[in-house]
Amino acid sequence: MTTTDPSPGTTARPTLRVARERFLSGYPLPEGVPEEVAAAWRRARFFGVRHDLEEPPACPSRPRESELLGAARPVLDRIVPALGTGRSLLILTDERLRVLWTAGKVPGVGACTVLSEQEVGNNSAALALRTRSRAEVHGPEHYLDRWQEVSAVSVPVLGPESGQVLGTLTVASRLCAAAPHPQAAFVEAAVAAVETELRARAGRGERALLDAYMRAARGQDRAVAALDGRNRLVSDAAQRLLTPEVLGVLERTAAGAGDPDVTGFAELPEGAGCTARVTPVRLDGTAIGIVAVLEPLDDPAPSATSSPCPPAALTGSSVPWRHAVGRAMELARSREPLLLTGERGTGKSALAWELLGPDPARIADAAQDAGLDRTLPAWQPDRPLLLRHAERLAQSGVAALNSLLDQHPDARLLVTHTPGAPVGPCLQRLLDKLSARSVTLPPLRERTEDIRDLLPALTPRPAPGQPPLTWTLDALRALELYPWPGNVTELAHVVRALAEHRRASGPVRRSELPDAVREGPAARPLSPMEHAERAAILEALRRHGGNKARAAAALGIGRATLYRKLRGYRR
Repeated sequence: MTTTDPSPGTTARPTLRVARERFLSGYPLPEGVPEEVAAAWRRARFFGVRHDLEEPPACPSRPRESELLGAARPVLDRIVPALGTGRSLLILTDERLRVLWTAGKVPGVGACTVLSEQEVGNNSAALALRTRSRAEVHGPEHYLDRWQEVSAVSVPVLGPESGQVLGTLTVASRLCAAAPHPQAAFVEAAVAAVETELRARAGRGERALLDAYMRAARGQDRAVAALDGRNRLVSDAAQRLLTPEVLGVLERTAAGAGDPDVTGFAELPEGAGCTARVTPVRLDGTAIGIVAVLEPLDDPAPSATSSPCPPAALTGSSVPWRHAVGRAMELARSREPLLLTGERGTGKSALAWELLGPDPARIADAAQDAGLDRTLPAWQPDRPLLLRHAERLAQSGVAALNSLLDQHPDARLLVTHTPGAPVGPCLQRLLDKLSARSVTLPPLRERTEDIRDLLPALTPRPAPGQPPLTWTLDALRALELYPWPGNVTELAHVVRALAEHRRASGPVRRSELPDAVREGPAARPLSPMEHAERAAILEALRRHGGNKARAAAALGIGRATLYRKLRGYRR
């Protein structure tokens, strides 16, 4: 395991205590406070974490059982006696820092169900997840009052095949002066044992899935698919029947293979053209995946009364997305102006079209008609009006829109606005007027659980006889870790480019993704200058199709310099 440098808190805890008190009181920090500690405190304040938090935060929904917990439980049960009664607390989290398992006790340290920085501020588990290496946080380096007398060391648990962080293992104890933490070696050894168990289980699981697939196929040309969330075995006959929608249903069924009602026919979407009889694949009595036997329907034509699929940009089942769309639909029921805001590519225009429904609408685009000179004279008050890119309005356009609202206060007006650029006083007054009935669409990075639903919706339908575009688990994790500054629009560009230009067969692998997506976010906090450099390099790589030599030439730097900078961002 790679370790971090000794914690700065071990050499200057009294100074850090004073610095933390000054920070919480709103005074400038004194000299000598490590930048990484100060940055962690600032992030906690930005997230709205209360330093005097007493009740543990409510844990988001977590799996009742997981691959990591199943592999870790026998290892952790064996090592718990070595903790020492009442002196240490052992905590296992998943990749989202949700607590899966705890043992032991530390006086004064209450239970906690989630260790993300957004909920509890700086802590060793969040730091280990971000740096992918062993991390320690001592006493006043923590943001919470109740952890001021606690030292903790965390080590990330890495997947045996993907190398992705599956979770973290932490030992917390009373504040100690030694660095590294006295139980650092203990945690690293425990994580090594858990990773060994994960490797052993992965091999057995693959063999069990393959055996189940071979039994179902019986050597004949049957349409059979076996899935476990990581691996996918699909016969040639099944390739011809599988659509992205059907495959998505089977993937979700495989993810919930432990549910008691998984056996039987899967509920496929209208027009699927086939049925799928599902049987769980079991290992040691636990369902680890499914085998699906597909049968074509006699009449695969979709029903004429079937409801249309929602637009691809509106696909999603996450709580932030459902809340935003539901709120927009509620406000759109009345004939009053509605403002849709959000980053570029979040789906504002797509949602606006959905809210307008079949009514013929007049479209005004301030990016092409900043003064609205060509649009408003032709608008009829009884027709809905959709104004896109309100941030591009000229002062004359703002005045014209204000006049329209004064004359027709009940006009059905939908306005989309992308914040970010400086706003003049006239436009700001208009936005303030509309803010009472506004909805902000969440960026894709805040609803990454929707990416797996979006992929089949954004993928072009394959040519007849061609298999649908599918993804390896490693590629899916890379997609979910990437911050998507262009949101759904950027994801759609990536998916379409792969569907149209890839020459490889089988599921899309991580190595086929664009450099920016494949390499993921920086593994360490970057300075403002490094952020700007990294953004420029990734944009140049995108423009030149990932060709590093051309990107370096466009940036005016040597290729070796570009490689060196990219490596530096990952350290």
